[in-house]
Formats: sequence, C-alpha cells, structure tokens
Amino acid sequence: MEMTGGDDREIYGALVTAQSLRLHHRHHCSDNQCTSVLVKYIKAPVHLVWSLVRRFDQPQKYKPFISRCTVNGDPEIGCLRQVNVKSGLPATTSTERLEQLDDEEHILGINIIGGDHRLKNYSSILTVHPEMIDGRSGTMVIESFVVDVPQGNTKDDTCYFVESLIKCNLKSLACVSERLAAQDITNSIATFCNTSNGYREKNHTPTNL
Repeated sequence: MEMTGGDDREIYGALVTAQSLRLHHRHHCSDNQCTSVLVKYIKAPVHLVWSLVRRFDQPQKYKPFISRCTVNGDPEIGCLRQVNVKSGLPATTSTERLEQLDDEEHILGINIIGGDHRLKNYSSILTVHPEMIDGRSGTMVIESFVVDVPQGNTKDDTCYFVESLIKCNLKSLACVSERLAAQDITNSIATFCNTSNGYREKNHTPTNL
C-alpha cells in the first residue's frame, strides 16, 4: 500500500482502509491471478475528487495514458466504454464495463472485457473517503484490482506492472484535483473580496472636513 503522512493519519487511514477492504474491496483471486491494493492521499475535498473519478465516460480527464474514450448511451451500470491508449504502452485499445457506480458511498467498479492487451479478467474497485490533511478537507483514495497472470510472467511482475499504471493514474488524479481545489479557493477569496469591497462602498458615508 502507498500510504503517506504522520502517525495519526496512518493509524486512521489503516482503520478506514481495513474497513473499506472488508466491505468493498473483496476480490476472488484464483491461483492464476494476482491482486493488490493501493492508497493515495489527495489535498482536495471528496466531492471534487469524486466528480473526476465517477466520470466513466471521461477517464482522460485525469488518466494520462488515455487519449480518447467512447461510450454508447448514458454511463450507467452495465454500459461499455471503448478506450484508446496513448503510444508507449503495450496496447492501443481497451473495452471496459461499468460494474459499480455509487454516488453515496463513492464506489466505482470496472471490468476490462476486451482489447489488444494482456490484462485478462481485470477487475478494479476504487473508493474515496474524507480525510483531514494539513488541517483541510482532503481525500483518501483506495484502489484494488485482480487480474490474470499472463503466460510467461510471474505474479510479482504482473502486480508491479499494474501497480505502476495505477500509481501514475492516482498521481495524476491528485495533481488535477489539487489544482482545481486551489482554483476554487482563489475564486472564493476573489468573490469574498469583491463582495466586501462592494459592501464597504455601498455603506461608506463621506465625512465633510
């Protein structure tokens, strides 16, 4: 697991992670499969992070290896998306099905069912959780997966490859979310200042000297 922060946060994060794993991140892993879970802390509120994660139809908003995504119809449970992968990876397309989308519990589940890659029977679950980071509202993201081990590869090799991709996605998610959070703070300050200035100008009474 990738967990960063002080001791208190790590203890709290470990408790939330354990509970979430028990409730949401349960994967049946057969002998020819590997599974793992990663945790990422993001300095942005849950609602903002979830607004990016939940967009099954627009994963390219934060996933750096996706160049294009097409969804036929509304993004609802059971729908499929066709993803085009940027050059540099051992794949060009991926067909993925939306398995879970819970806006109340903040759960996203996806299965990969086709494509010119070696991630066979790939299933992932991503959950987001509120977290206080440096005294501000933040988010802890947990993502787990299970996938077949390709012939000629080891479980360690397969897990390392998938974990590397997920870490890149989560790092990008953090960058995008934190940039949007900073913009929200800046806009809020600007709105407050403009409102305050307007109030002072409206209520200012000139004094004759």
